[in-house]
Amino acid sequence: MPTYAAPQVRSARRFAVLGALAVLAAVALSACQTVPVPPAPVTAWSVRRPLLQALGRFELNGRVAVAVGQQGFNADLRWAQNGTRTRMVLSGPFGAGATEVSDAGGTLSVVTARGQRLGNTAAHTVLERQLGFDPPLASLRYWILGVPDPSLPASVTVDASQRLSRLEQAGWMIDYRAYSPVGAEWLPRLLTVKRAAVRLRMVVDAWHLQ
Repeated sequence: MPTYAAPQVRSARRFAVLGALAVLAAVALSACQTVPVPPAPVTAWSVRRPLLQALGRFELNGRVAVAVGQQGFNADLRWAQNGTRTRMVLSGPFGAGATEVSDAGGTLSVVTARGQRLGNTAAHTVLERQLGFDPPLASLRYWILGVPDPSLPASVTVDASQRLSRLEQAGWMIDYRAYSPVGAEWLPRLLTVKRAAVRLRMVVDAWHLQ
């Protein structure tokens, strides 16, 4: 004949099973909490700096806000670097269309929003007039990567993550407010470039390394 456990026995068994499950869950949770999470590797500044200074091909899309004294403008920015050749396109600041600025080893050219093409001396003049200052493109191509121009003396401040937080070079002060992961690197997402009455704030929305 079948045997039946008394209600008290069944309850005791149920509580025993539940208790065992609770102990196992607690042990599992404790194990999850005590497993150390390795910190993200930090590459020394002395290693990062020359690698980024040697980076010759990259592109970025972003936005800039430029203030010169009481005047200023906002623009969308596209930057393409190919060796010593810089191509910068500003959309919006000078009316409809875009202004393209190119620098090839110190030779500057500008194509205005109206399609007017200007060579070296005239290009510097129109940038000075329309921007309010002549941008230091040869150095800026390094500053936007978060490193100093290797051809000029500089004063740098590096944070605990071995990334540049402040740079002073050629009379300009550059503050780095935020970085974004790009592949195995961290590149600036938000930076401010200042000198006297000139203030340029740049936000990088997307990096493309080649």
